[in-house]
Amino acid sequence: MRDLREVLVRPVVTEKSTGLLSENKYTFYVNRDANKIEIKQAVEQRFKVHVMDVRTMMVKGKIKRRGRYVGRTSDRKKAIVTLRPGDRIAIFEGM
Repeated sequence: MRDLREVLVRPVVTEKSTGLLSENKYTFYVNRDANKIEIKQAVEQRFKVHVMDVRTMMVKGKIKRRGRYVGRTSDRKKAIVTLRPGDRIAIFEGM
């Protein structure tokens, strides 16, 4: 079993993810090999909240250019976590 500290990479702070906060949904980039059970356990342990649902998606990297050089951003996995009504995650407060 994977160490739960390796599951969550970082929170996603975008206009869409900020809008989901009103529905008590929080968005994180997670380890590409993590499954829904590991993501649920990691969020519950890290933030001391109760997770109701986890939705995951693979985000393909985009092609980026810098003049004549062509590169690519990395592929990543994103998870949208729904919490029990009344639970909050402090790092997202004030957004």
